[in-house]
Amino acid sequence: MPFAASELIITPAGGVYHLNLLPEQLAPTIFLVGDPDRVPQVSRHFDAIWYRVQHREFITHTGELNGQAVSVISTGIGTDNIDIVLNELDALVNIDLISREPKEQLQTLRLVRLGTSGALQADIPVDSLVCSTHGLGIDGLMPFYKTTKSAEELGMENAFKAFLPEIAACAHPYVFGGSKSLLQQIAGNDLVSGITLTCPGFYAPQGRTLRYEPVMEQLPLKVSGFNYPPYRVTNFEMETSGIYGLARLLGHEALSVNAIIANRVKGEFSLHAQKTIERLISTVLERLLA
Repeated sequence: MPFAASELIITPAGGVYHLNLLPEQLAPTIFLVGDPDRVPQVSRHFDAIWYRVQHREFITHTGELNGQAVSVISTGIGTDNIDIVLNELDALVNIDLISREPKEQLQTLRLVRLGTSGALQADIPVDSLVCSTHGLGIDGLMPFYKTTKSAEELGMENAFKAFLPEIAACAHPYVFGGSKSLLQQIAGNDLVSGITLTCPGFYAPQGRTLRYEPVMEQLPLKVSGFNYPPYRVTNFEMETSGIYGLARLLGHEALSVNAIIANRVKGEFSLHAQKTIERLISTVLERLLA
């Protein structure tokens, strides 16, 4: 049965609603960036740019690098935007937008987040790069979806709930692993790997205290003590768990790689954030598309 017009919104030009993209304007390898200004930072490395599309905060550049078709898309901030972006990316490749029905042959996308993040361990310095083995979500998105998890993911989820039982006052934690094949391709001895905590906001949900009293006091220090051998929590941000969860649900490969621009345990912030972001971009593009 075709998806109703209210469930799958298609533009007059035949594209998906929020991204304003047509299927032919998307490549199978996609870099996800939060900041719209980071899209041209990535695409300037491309050998050619075929399409430039913008709608709201969602900017897409699609082109070619080293003979491979690639896209870079700005998601904006938060897993609420990730919900829009990943569902519409999947619709572009796995739903016939004319008949409004799923395709018989489904396509797997490679999704790589190039983001910024705060470290949760004193020994992870600012200006380092972190690959997320798992996304540990306290953001609230994936409990709305029926999904399957591995024994490792369920074990890590339950261990975190037992480690920080007071989190139940404001969140329902969940865990999804990233793509092991992408992690093997991109991570190296020069990159840190570990669990990324995904939060639903930047201030109280990340333990910042300004003109209010947060429910969870000293959150960075509390969370930094969590580990699930051989993994430990390394950093937190606002997108990874949603990317990993929806990628799992929809059959795509996903990895999150973040530039560490702050260390929340030591109270430090990078003096060279843009240089670190550029190193993140060049490192990931070289390793994934060499």
